[in-house]
Amino acid sequence: MAERRPRGLLDTNVIIDMPLVDAGHLPVDVAISTVTLAELSAGPLATHDPVERAVRQLRLQRAEAAFAPLPFDAECARRYASVFAAVTTAGRKPRRRFADLLIASVALANGLPLFTASPDDFAGLEDLVAIVPVPRRPA
Repeated sequence: MAERRPRGLLDTNVIIDMPLVDAGHLPVDVAISTVTLAELSAGPLATHDPVERAVRQLRLQRAEAAFAPLPFDAECARRYASVFAAVTTAGRKPRRRFADLLIASVALANGLPLFTASPDDFAGLEDLVAIVPVPRRPA
């Protein structure tokens, strides 16, 4: 396994899949964004299954307790223009992955690599943000 990076921003899917992720693939100092917190907050409302709702609520509570999320602030909004342009130049539709692009903007504004279980979601951004694939163990 490669040497762990000192810092990094986790994509929402890494938080969701945390039980399937080897910590050795994550940075030493991990951060999440307020965009991830928003996605996790909506999670319990996106299912009608009471067991799954409880799982999602617990995931949200654990993330809230473990992280002080990096805000999507004015600098992130400025950086979003570069992210939008890069995705458009790559022939992709920016609106389809709006939350992902906001998370990438937070990574860019804070000079952090972005750790994700779905690196294809960030195709076209490689020149702006270091995209670090995070493998998952089978469930």
